[in-house]
Parts: sequence; structure tokens; C-alpha cells
Amino acid sequence: MTTGLSCALHLPAQHLSLDSVQMLEEVTVTATRYREVIPAQKLSGEKLEALASFSVADAIRYFSGVQIKDYGGVGGLKTVDIRSMGTNHMGVFYDGIQLGNAQNGQIDLGKFSLDNIEEISLYNGQKSDIFQSARDFGSAGVIYLRTRRPRFAEGRQTNLKAFFRTGSFDLANPSLLWEQKLSERVSSSLNVEYIYSSGKYPFRYRRVFPDGKAAWDTTAVRQNGDIHSVRLEGGLNGYTDRGKWNVKGYFYDSEKGIPGAIVNNVWKRSQRQWDRNFFMQGSFQEQLSGNCEVLANVKYADDRMRYLNPDTTLMYIDNTFRQQEFYVSTAGRYTLLPQWDVSLAVDYQWNTLSATLQDFVYPRRNTVLAALATAFEWRRLKGQASVLGTCVFENVTRLSYGDGNLLPGRQTGKPDNRQEYTPAVFLSFRPFPSRDFHVQAFYKRIFRMPTFNDLYYTDVGNVSLRPEFTTQYNLGCRYVREYEHGAVRRLDVKVDAYYNEVTDKIVAIPKGNGQYRWMMMNLGYVEIRGVDVSGQAGWQLPQGVRLQTGLTYTFQRAQDFGDPTDNDPRAGTYGGQIAYIPWHNGSAIVNAQWKSWDMNYSFIYVGERYHNSSNIRENHEQPWYTHDLTLGRTLTCRAMKFKLSAEVNNLLNQQYDVVLNYPMPGRNCKLILRMEL
Repeated sequence: MTTGLSCALHLPAQHLSLDSVQMLEEVTVTATRYREVIPAQKLSGEKLEALASFSVADAIRYFSGVQIKDYGGVGGLKTVDIRSMGTNHMGVFYDGIQLGNAQNGQIDLGKFSLDNIEEISLYNGQKSDIFQSARDFGSAGVIYLRTRRPRFAEGRQTNLKAFFRTGSFDLANPSLLWEQKLSERVSSSLNVEYIYSSGKYPFRYRRVFPDGKAAWDTTAVRQNGDIHSVRLEGGLNGYTDRGKWNVKGYFYDSEKGIPGAIVNNVWKRSQRQWDRNFFMQGSFQEQLSGNCEVLANVKYADDRMRYLNPDTTLMYIDNTFRQQEFYVSTAGRYTLLPQWDVSLAVDYQWNTLSATLQDFVYPRRNTVLAALATAFEWRRLKGQASVLGTCVFENVTRLSYGDGNLLPGRQTGKPDNRQEYTPAVFLSFRPFPSRDFHVQAFYKRIFRMPTFNDLYYTDVGNVSLRPEFTTQYNLGCRYVREYEHGAVRRLDVKVDAYYNEVTDKIVAIPKGNGQYRWMMMNLGYVEIRGVDVSGQAGWQLPQGVRLQTGLTYTFQRAQDFGDPTDNDPRAGTYGGQIAYIPWHNGSAIVNAQWKSWDMNYSFIYVGERYHNSSNIRENHEQPWYTHDLTLGRTLTCRAMKFKLSAEVNNLLNQQYDVVLNYPMPGRNCKLILRMEL
């Protein structure tokens, strides 16, 4: 909501006598009050900086209810899944605007550095703020990445921050952040980063027969995992009398090897991938009056990817893909009563994909979204409700060859236009007036459209696919307490129990007798039951030692009920835990600060799981865990601040796979130098 505060200030005038006063004019302060119904998991500030994390994906591992798929190495693909609903149901927002990938629906979080990230937030369901774009309401869970907005100390016009990382795998990673104050209301920022790594790391590869005897046990060096990448980000930030605005440009260019899976005794792959991603986006927010506020977002993105497989013993492949996106959004919020707000948001999004695949169709998707939402606060009860309307219009064009010339062809098969309405309700109740204890619950139904690859990939896609729906139920509580005395100064504990359903799940099944021929179908139905527990504590110890600790734990039972006939206890999938979802996983963080020193210890545990919904012995995967340790010291020389940190990741050198046959690095080290001016 928006509140206006008026106050007459009486201040002593230094040049007058002590008993005289000077009356200032009335000052009206206008501010936005943010009702958070379901709190987010957040990493920001020193806590985010202290983690032994190389990219955004590495940091998100410390949230409860999250599974990361990591294919290994500095340049390996890294995607995130929340509460086992699938990667495509996770929305990732960069400074308030969603990152998109209409081709396959996956956002590679390894492309985003932490050097200019100020805060990472994870919301189950959706962000607890009705004043947002309609797209914000359209995912089963969302991650918000908020970059630094320049702030300057009094009398300063320029901020400079430089990083240099080096270490295992021949890593060289310089980065520079430059912030400039252009006027009292406008500032600019520029972030440049380069990454090189050979990606070569030793690993131990061991496989056993079902009877427990070793099939093989060997050591090798991971090959073809090199990466060269450049990332550029620039932006302008400004304030108006009653609002703010920003414009941001992003460019990422990389070439990397794809080490591939280790199967059939093949230890080295030769596939290569080139990525070139670009987007421009802008946002404008303005308070029109004491009761009305508006928000506008716009974005254009152009993503190009080339994939090369020169291995002719399998199949020579050299494919290039280009996808474009244009997005515009407007939203307005109006305060009906001091404790009651309503909002309306309307978005339009246009996506296209072109490729050099044979017989490829050129899809164009137009999406219109409209979200009507309300938020209220009555005594100790807070609530939000929304309904999202989504209309999807799709067209495809096949290009055919005639007489050796490329000619526009006829329209080919496409999915029907879709129109869906999906609701959400969030409630929070504080039963005890004198205690910061809240009981929270939410219900949300949402869907995701099939990706362009699902629908149109040559000899694989299926234009008859239906959207994949999720239904979420959540009940939880949160307790926060501050202490003025004693070792513990702050305690924050949160527990959630949830039940999710995924219907019309899109899966790939074999087509015919060919081992490499597949087809996309709506076959799956998944039920997910789980509990998330997280706790943070702040400590003040003797000798000026400050301590921050955090624990997370997740229990999940995610069962595949897609095919009732596939219930053979020896190899059936019906009722089995879905692939790569552990029953138990958790993390722990301890950050200690003393004078100019800081130390961070982190632990991640992923329990036993299966790499297939057929929960048989042959598909079983052992638990894995890692210990990471960082030690750093900050020094000041005149106006410049230096920090030197040493990291040791996977301290005990555990050999493990996150994804089957993609071995992860063992013990590895980094040395980081940070300079601030």
C-alpha cells in the first residue's frame, strides 16, 4: 500500500539563541509499504559474498526445496528445479523482468556471475507483491536476481570494484565493475567479465555390478570441458520526483567444449557449442498520486546458439539456432482502503525460432497475459489473491526447396490456440500479538506451454502436446525473534509442508524400434509430498567475533503415477521416485567475522536417489556431499580496500555425479583478489 506522512519539524537554528526555533515548511513523505505474505529465501550482502560460489547456480544450492542439475566443470550446463515440478516451471527474473528460452525452456544459471548481484530471492508459488507484471504470476516458483543499484558515499562520484580469480582447471577470471554518478538523480554502471578454463580435472570413475562387485574402477582426466566467455553488462539508473527508472543491456559470448557422458568406454567427446546472447530491457515506476502507482517494462532479446558434433562415427551435426523475444508489460496498483489494494497487469510477448535443421518449421508465438490481483491486511491476517489469464497464439511456416531455390512454403501443423485462467490464494495469520510467529498457507494452479523443441524438433516434436499443469498446496509457519543480550542475537526458523500435482507431464518416449528415435507425449502424472525446514541464527561471541549460521533440510517423496500398467516391481516406473529427486537433502553454512578476517564453511548433502523412475538396484545412486571452506582478509590502504580470499571446494575430495556419467570435480582451489575504490 501507499501511505502519506505529514509532519511539521521544529529544529534549533545554530546561529540563533538556544531558546529560538525555526519553523520549516510541511514535509510530505510518500513511501511504498510492502506486504509480504509468504517470505522468500534470500541471500544478499556479506552472506552472499562469503559463499564459495562461482555463479548464481552455485549459490542457489543453499536454498531448501531446490535441486540443481549440474553437468560438471566451469562451463557445464546448470539448471534449477524447485520442489520436483521440473525446470520449465521455474521462472528466473533479472531485475524484475523474466529471462526466457522459448526453445527448450531452460535457463543456464552458469551464465550469470555473482560479481554484480546484490540479492538472490527464491519464492515458492510467486512473489508476495501484487504490484508486478503479469508474467510474475505465471510460474510455479520464481528466482529473482537483483543487480547492484549504484550508491555513493558523500562526496564520491565513482565506485570501482575489480576481481581476479585463479585456481584449479587453469582458471583465469578477471572482472571489473565501474559505477559513475552522472547527476544527483542519474548514475551508470558497467560490468565486464572474462572466463577461461581448460576444464581438465582428475576424477575417479567406479561402477559396480548389482551383486556389489566392481565392474571397473579407474582414474582419468575430464576432457573437452574448456570454456572462453565474455560477459558485458551496462545500465543507467535514475530517480524522478515520485518514481524511479532503469535501462540495462546484457551481452554474453562463449565457446565451450561439451565433455559429454562417459558411456560405452568413451572418455572423450568432441562436441562444441557457441552461444551469443543479447538483451536490452528497461523499467519505469511512478507514483501518480497517494492512491495510484504504475509500472512499465520492456525487453528485446536475441539468442544464438551453434552446436557442432564432428564425430562422423555417430552422426555429423552442425546446427545453428536463433531465437528472438520482444516483451512489454504495464501494471497499475490502486489503494481502495488503507488496508486494501488492487492491481491489474497486462503483458504481451512475441517469440520466434529459426534453425538450420532439415524440414524445420519456423514457429512464431504470441502470448497475451492479464493478471488481476488484490492484497489486504485485517488485524493480524494478511492475504493475497490473483487470477491470471493467458492467451497463446501460434503460427508456423515450413520452407521448402523447389528447383534448387529456397521458397516460402505452405503452413504446416501447429497446436491449437490456448486460453487458460489460473488462480492463486495466499494467506498469513499472526496468532499471538506479542510474538513474531506466522502461520502461512497458499494454493496455486499454473501451467507451462510446451517449448518449441517439444513441438517442432525434427522427427521428435509433437504439435498435439497439451500444456503441463501444476497444482500446489502449502502450509507452513515462521518464527523470528531478536535478542538484546546473550550469544544468540537473532533466530529465524521456517517450516513448510507441501503437496504438488503435475498433470499432462511432457515426457519423451521411444518411437518405433530405433534407439535414437523419440517422440514427445503427454503421459506423465506426478504427485509430490515434501517438507522444507530452514533456520538462520546470528551470534555475537566474545572477542568481537560475529557468527552467522544457517541450516536447510528437505524431505521429498515425488512419485511417478503416469502409467498404471507399468507396475512391474522388477523394472516398472509406476509409483517410483522420479529421476534424480533425493528423499533427503540439506545444507549448512557457518560464517565467522573477526576484525579484518572472515571465514566461511558450507556443507551440502544430497541423499540416495535413482536416475530413472524405475527404482531398481541398477538405477540406484549413492548419496554425495561436499565441504567447502573460504578464508579471507580485508585490508585498507588510503582510499582503496583489498580483500584476498582462498577457497577450497570439495575439501574431502569426494567423487560423485550430480547427473549420471557426468563426473564432478574433486578437490579444487581458488585464489581471489578483490579491490574496491
